[in-house]
Amino acid sequence: MKPVRTTARAMLGAIFVVSGVRIVLNPDSKVEAAKRVTDRVGPMLERVDPRLPSDARTLVRLKAGTDLIAGLLLATGRFTRPAAAVLAANLVPTTVAGHPFWTMSGPERAQHEGHFLKNLGLLGGLLLAAADTQGKPGIGYRTSHAVERSQRSMRRAVRTARREAKIARRSAAAARRLPG
Repeated sequence: MKPVRTTARAMLGAIFVVSGVRIVLNPDSKVEAAKRVTDRVGPMLERVDPRLPSDARTLVRLKAGTDLIAGLLLATGRFTRPAAAVLAANLVPTTVAGHPFWTMSGPERAQHEGHFLKNLGLLGGLLLAAADTQGKPGIGYRTSHAVERSQRSMRRAVRTARREAKIARRSAAAARRLPG
């Protein structure tokens, strides 16, 4: 299964790497579409910290850089789960801002609806990659089983301690009965 995972991650990450490079080099091509989201997010960022960038061009470039880095990490098999989660989180505003087919009509609507559905498919793949433990137990499984092992170990220790205390009581009682 490892070759399939490796190939799938490389294929999934490639679209974000290529797109990220293109947009970092030419952010103006996406600024107008991004304004649907950045006009709402910008004021919130300014309230959080006035030093944070809030203009659409800078936010587009930052998002593209994040996609580029996370795409490279996913494609190369490094930090695959966090990289896939970051890409999935970034894909949601991109899809909503870039392909609002519900506001369109005619052939333009069909085109954007297709891109929207393609992005949903990518999102599904990213969610699978973010959840993929590569055949190893996930942290939830390992945690619950570690707790169960600890509880079994404690029960065993308590039984052993009781048994040893019982033996010690018998030994002490027998020692008291011996003529001394």
